[in-house]
Amino acid sequence: EIGVDGAEGIAEALRGNTTLIELNLSNNEIGDDGAKAIAEALRVNTTLTTLTLGGGNEIGVDGAEGIAEALRGNTTLIELNLSNNEIGDDG
Repeated sequence: EIGVDGAEGIAEALRGNTTLIELNLSNNEIGDDGAKAIAEALRVNTTLTTLTLGGGNEIGVDGAEGIAEALRGNTTLIELNLSNNEIGDDG
């Protein structure tokens, strides 16, 4: 479990990433803050095509909204898995 701090570190690395195309962070308890950090990285990342944030990450509405907003400008990511989180109908 990397938690929020780990997600923030990975997000920082993703900003400068030019090779990684697939990332699985399932079951890491990153929460909304970690999801929002990853979302900010998605705004500038141009290589990641698959992102799995399923199960055990406790991502709620705020995290899902952050990701959705970031994806408006991302043309690279083609597969996103947010299954088994706490997003609910509002997210």
